[in-house]
Amino acid sequence: MVPVPPPIVDHAMPIEKIAFVASPHEEAQEALARLTARYGNVPPGKAEIIVALGGDGLMLQTLHDQMGDGKPIYGMNRGSVGFLMNDYHEDGLLARLEAAEETTIHPLRMVAVDSHGARHEALAINEVSLLRETYQAAKLRITVDGRVRLEELVCDGLLVATPAGSTAYNLSAHGPILPLGAQLLALTPISAFRPRRWRGALLRHSASVRVDVLEPDKRPVSAVADHKEFRSVRNVTVEEVADMSLTMLFDEHRNLDERIIAEQFLP
Repeated sequence: MVPVPPPIVDHAMPIEKIAFVASPHEEAQEALARLTARYGNVPPGKAEIIVALGGDGLMLQTLHDQMGDGKPIYGMNRGSVGFLMNDYHEDGLLARLEAAEETTIHPLRMVAVDSHGARHEALAINEVSLLRETYQAAKLRITVDGRVRLEELVCDGLLVATPAGSTAYNLSAHGPILPLGAQLLALTPISAFRPRRWRGALLRHSASVRVDVLEPDKRPVSAVADHKEFRSVRNVTVEEVADMSLTMLFDEHRNLDERIIAEQFLP
């Protein structure tokens, strides 16, 4: 007797539990009230998907808040920039969520040692930046994978950007735009004075970058991981956290990869 194969079961289930989070701005709070009345709202810990209502700042904050729990986050723009957000529409939200495309990113880990010898850690989704604290330019030494690559950079600062963050502060500092699949990091100077013609470098995503602050007492420098700042640092190490993934959801044909490509063709 020929065995009968088991029936094919579609395990895809409709989305039932959504957590809405919103920025404190009036436009976002009004959207939160309307969407909650229409679709319900559960705490983030019980949700299948988190919907963030605001701008890119709220999306970054939500990604940080949910770091490590694996829940996908879908943003709708109720803020000013909205590069990381989808367009805001109240109708058909469940269908949009079910059809959304996933974008997976990995954060950076920053380890900074300050002038007192204290060690600080923070995660960054966009970039890690070093910034001068006074009127005097910073002096930095750059080491990549244990090899000194630049003995002295005189500048306002320096940043290490992920592909997801390459269109943010990195782009404003004239750094390159990186496609998500490039597996690269952008090492970009901020207002480099010496060497004047150094424009930065592209590094493997697995590279370990160490920055030592030269003359730290005379030329103090802050280190910032997205929005978390540490003052008067002596050295900073930056590496990708390969075993930590963050998932963002984007409407079909409008995923983050497409947005990064489109950004490069803007007039």
